[in-house]
Amino acid sequence: MNIANRLTLIRVLLIPLFLVFMLIDFWDYNNYIAFVIFAVASYTDYLDGHLARKHNLVTNFGKFMDPLADKLLVGAALIGFVELGIVPAWIVIITISREFIISGFRLVAASQGLVMAAGWWGKVKTAVQMTMILVLLLWMNFHTYDIVILEYFDTLLKYVGIITMYASVALAIISATEYIVKNLNVLKEGSK
Repeated sequence: MNIANRLTLIRVLLIPLFLVFMLIDFWDYNNYIAFVIFAVASYTDYLDGHLARKHNLVTNFGKFMDPLADKLLVGAALIGFVELGIVPAWIVIITISREFIISGFRLVAASQGLVMAAGWWGKVKTAVQMTMILVLLLWMNFHTYDIVILEYFDTLLKYVGIITMYASVALAIISATEYIVKNLNVLKEGSK
């Protein structure tokens, strides 16, 4: 197993640890640790892809697991936010539905021997989602303090979190639409 695939596996293994620190309130620094774990996991997403391309380490395992690891990480965080009352469920439903639709397209394409790469909009969507999650995790750390300077920071984080939340939903819809329109031929070929 090459280094890129190991990084992908590390990202998957970090998910339960991230959720423990995000959802179980057993220490004052839980949310900070959840933030660091998510940041590290997000960085492995960039790093494994970079290493795989730079050193020609692209494998079938990586093609399958890398996008799955991203979906699991983002989905786990969003569901955790719903549990905490921070993100509305409808946003998570749209986001996860988009992932199921695109995964379905990829499965049909794979059955025809085609590989469907992520588009530009999809990459931007993932970056915005991960940014949103990091901002909301930071906000969870600061919104409980009663210090004036932190109240301003709290307000800033809250509004950046809200903006990136709605941007991520818009990008999920845009990227799904682009993906479907570009790849409709996959469904037509599959129906022959």
